[in-house]
Amino acid sequence: MRITSAEFILSAVLPSHFPEDNLPDIALVGRSNVGKSSLINIITNRKALAKTSSIPGKTRQINFYRINNEFYIVDLPGYGFARVSRHEKKSWKQMIEGYFEARENIKAVLIILDVRHKPSKEDIMVFEWLADIGIPIIPVITKIDKVSRNNLPRHIKAIKDVIHTEEFILFSAVTKHGKMEIGKRIIEIL
Repeated sequence: MRITSAEFILSAVLPSHFPEDNLPDIALVGRSNVGKSSLINIITNRKALAKTSSIPGKTRQINFYRINNEFYIVDLPGYGFARVSRHEKKSWKQMIEGYFEARENIKAVLIILDVRHKPSKEDIMVFEWLADIGIPIIPVITKIDKVSRNNLPRHIKAIKDVIHTEEFILFSAVTKHGKMEIGKRIIEIL
C-alpha cells in the first residue's frame, strides 16, 4: 500500500461528530499502551501523525485519520490499565460501542496485542465480540523487538493458546517488520 497522503481529521466522542463522507474505516483496538499510535505512524510514514506516549491512556477520544482520501484509519481509546477513573473508562466503553453501532462503513478491525503480555479478558472479549458481529479482524502482535529471538516463539504461542487464529501479523515499530503485510491486508479488505 502506497500512502501519498495521511492527515488527522478529527477527534470524536459522539456519533454525531464522526466524518460524514462515508469513506471506509479500518479501526484499531487494543489495550492501552499496546502500540496503536506507533503502528499508525509507521504504516503512514509519518513520525508524529498519531500522538504517542509511554503513559497508558493517551488516546481518550476516537481519532480519525484520512488516508489517500480513500479511507480512514480510526484509532480507538485503549482499554485495560490506563490510569483514569472508572467513570472515564465507562465512558470510553460507551464511546467505543457507539462507534461500532453507528458506523456502517467499518471494513475491518486491527486487534493489537503486545507480544510481552498474554491476552487479557478484555482482549478475548473484544476478539469474540467482533467475530460475532461479523467484522473482519486483522490480529497484529506488536513490540516483537522487545523480546529476544529465542523467546519470541514462546510468547507468540502463549497468545495463540488464548486467541485461536493462525493469521497474526508480527509487527515492530522499531524495525518496521510487518508494515508491508499490514498494508497488503488493508488493501485486500478495501
